[in-house]
Amino acid sequence: MNPTPAVPVTDLGRLDDLRADLTDAGYSVVGVEDVLGAVAADALHREEPVPARRATAGRTDPVPVLARLFLLGEPVPRRLLAAALPRLGVAGAERLGLVAAAGEGADDEVRACVDLRPYVAVDGHGEVDWWIASDLGELATGRALRTDHVLGVGGASTTLAQVTVRDERRRALDLGTGCGIQALHASRHTGHVVGTDISARALAFARFNAALAGLGEQRLSLRSGSMLEPVAGERFDLVVSNPPFVITPRTAGVPAYEYRDGGRAGDAIVRDLVEGVGSVLEPGGVAQLLGNWEVRRGEDWSERVGSWVDASGLDGWVVQRELQDPAQYAETWIRDGGTTPERDRDAWAARYGAWLDDFASRDVEAIGFGIVTLRRPVDGAPTLRRLEEVTGSVRQPLGPAIAASLAAHDWAQQRDDDTLMAARLQVAGDVTEERYLTPGEVDPQVVLLRQGGGFGRAVQAGTALAGLVGACDGDLTVGQIVAALGSLLDVGADAVAADVLPSLRGLVRDGLVVPV
Repeated sequence: MNPTPAVPVTDLGRLDDLRADLTDAGYSVVGVEDVLGAVAADALHREEPVPARRATAGRTDPVPVLARLFLLGEPVPRRLLAAALPRLGVAGAERLGLVAAAGEGADDEVRACVDLRPYVAVDGHGEVDWWIASDLGELATGRALRTDHVLGVGGASTTLAQVTVRDERRRALDLGTGCGIQALHASRHTGHVVGTDISARALAFARFNAALAGLGEQRLSLRSGSMLEPVAGERFDLVVSNPPFVITPRTAGVPAYEYRDGGRAGDAIVRDLVEGVGSVLEPGGVAQLLGNWEVRRGEDWSERVGSWVDASGLDGWVVQRELQDPAQYAETWIRDGGTTPERDRDAWAARYGAWLDDFASRDVEAIGFGIVTLRRPVDGAPTLRRLEEVTGSVRQPLGPAIAASLAAHDWAQQRDDDTLMAARLQVAGDVTEERYLTPGEVDPQVVLLRQGGGFGRAVQAGTALAGLVGACDGDLTVGQIVAALGSLLDVGADAVAADVLPSLRGLVRDGLVVPV
């Protein structure tokens, strides 16, 4: 086996120089995309490097030099890197563990030891703009990933950052911090963040990235350990986790990667986290995590996950975003580790078979992926238990919509029907109404209330509900509108109330109508 690759060194003085050099060079997401062009940039996102190599070939200015070095894994002449990092210099980059130089000559090759790339994103707290270091990927090394690989920012990381609620919190926990990206996001609206990971290499990368972003140890503390063990007995207002949720066979010959494999059979790691995270939540504290779960023969996905939510003793809201069959799932994660049928057909076949055998042993028919939001009630028993499937496009960031929905649930929960009838509501600004009529008919056959933001929900409304929502402008109470509809429809107010109030609660909860 190859020796374990080095990790970057957190040297604050040299990191100041690196930060200044990267800023002056324009090594940003926009800067890289301008150099590559749209076609090459999109290809690189698909792990296809050829267009990017062509776009940067022969270029001597800083951004293409840094892109070839840190994104493509190409060697660059020492003199070009020295020009791109004038304050830090090549020697300083070596001391930080970022590069390895073949010699001292101007044309001697310098190779990257880490992936260092610009990162920009928008979450519920606003825009972020950092540089993130991680291990070089398969694209740069040409080899399958090591089992101790430290992953950079992937699609799951971005999803979690965008769905996390971003109101002000006192203490946050990033469980399984990896390269530290969730801790960085949380640091902007939290007094102190604790990041934990079982991987010492991951913690070293997280420490480096936090320091490069200007986040000091007084705001972030990093601890080694598995799951909730490093913070047993402590309490947090926010817990975020992109845990090692990939369901991997515990079979000889199938590598287990620290960044994705929790070392337990099936979906046990996600189950244990859902059921146990309440032990570190303050009253009113929120935990949000991503996960996979098994859908076994004869069961709906919500039965299995719902039992975890029930066991947690917490408010629970689970959104299933995707469902894969066992073959699709196996192919996804075997390729993720760098094994392909083109590269090693025997290894591909053996691992594929191991995955299918593992799922068959537990009668698994499908694997779900989704977002779990849990909350410890401030007092009393849980009042929220919601498990739903939303597979269509959503408007990111979802964090504000999730926070608003939690608050709206509480608002509706505190009001009986009489109190709800006394409330004044108005239609949210992103809601439109769609009417579908048969040609020649006056009355619509279907009325849809469609949400433009958040989860993009479409709710079919009957005549009374559509009339109620249409009149919700904040001036009249719900009761006044219901009374008018009762007269108009000639059925009486009580009949209209019985028809519309349950649906109205759902519209409030989902943000289609909001209290004035």
